[in-house]
Amino acid sequence: MNAAMFAPPPKTAVVAAAAAALAFFAGPALAQPAVIYDMGGKFDKSFNQAAYNGAERWKKETGKPYLEFEVSNATQREQAKRRMAERGADPIVGIGFSQGSSLENVAKEFPKLQFAIIDSVVKLPNVQSIVFKEHEGSFLVGMMAALASKSGKVGFIGGMDIPLIRKFQCGFEQGAKYANPKAMVSGNMTGTTPAAWNDPARGAELAKAQFAGGVDVIFAAAGGTGIGVYQAAKDAGKLAIGVDSNQNHLQPGTMLTSMVKRVDVAVYNAFKGVKPGVTSLGLAEGGVDYALDDNNAKLVSADMKSKVDAAKADIISGKIKVVDYMAASACK
Repeated sequence: MNAAMFAPPPKTAVVAAAAAALAFFAGPALAQPAVIYDMGGKFDKSFNQAAYNGAERWKKETGKPYLEFEVSNATQREQAKRRMAERGADPIVGIGFSQGSSLENVAKEFPKLQFAIIDSVVKLPNVQSIVFKEHEGSFLVGMMAALASKSGKVGFIGGMDIPLIRKFQCGFEQGAKYANPKAMVSGNMTGTTPAAWNDPARGAELAKAQFAGGVDVIFAAAGGTGIGVYQAAKDAGKLAIGVDSNQNHLQPGTMLTSMVKRVDVAVYNAFKGVKPGVTSLGLAEGGVDYALDDNNAKLVSADMKSKVDAAKADIISGKIKVVDYMAASACK
């Protein structure tokens, strides 16, 4: 999920960032991989940070450096890729669906270089498009939410209202209903602009309203907005579910789990070598999963884990078919 797009900074900051970008890319050609994070930065505790972790893993294992750039303005997406391409960076990896058009433009201009895009599909012979089966991972955390709920009411809070986030919500609803056919699922989207990814106050407000209505577990797929949801759950003594990176540590004791999306693996593998075409990562490929660690171990009973793991195996085998919102009419 591209749950890391944040609102643009003030104009003065944009100008300064653009100048810094030009200075950064001035220099000799370098044949090394490059990653362009989207708005929110590489330490957003979620989507971008997962990408950063993958790049760092590659660096640690190979002992080689890589180029990186943090986008603070939408116009920098294409500029950064083009400057990296001019320096001979290879491959160049764009993080997030919003980078699709800019990566396509630059990949056409530099057909001898390799590119990869996360969460979008660019149909060019030198581009690997890496997408995820978020609905499968969301199904599992939906099950966990319903199994942990005492009220039978669970909730979902998304960031920007786009099909990709509806995909998370649809999978979550299917999982909750699978675990408890009588479960009631509430849902809210934070907004319709990129600002929806970075509004913790609004996230907390939406969470409080759902809690007031009887919901006692909320799954947030909302980037930085989710931080407000997790805090509201902590304050209310309710449960929350994180997204993308393992966020169990953010509010240990009230984070039931996190729907982990292995953007780190996608970046690591792309750095090792781009494979043009579309790569789809789900449960079977280890691309998505639920997170279990010391921070949430006491919240996940043996019975809950057994049921969720059984469903996971059934999804992988094809016995359970989770409907993809973006490919079918379910949840619409």
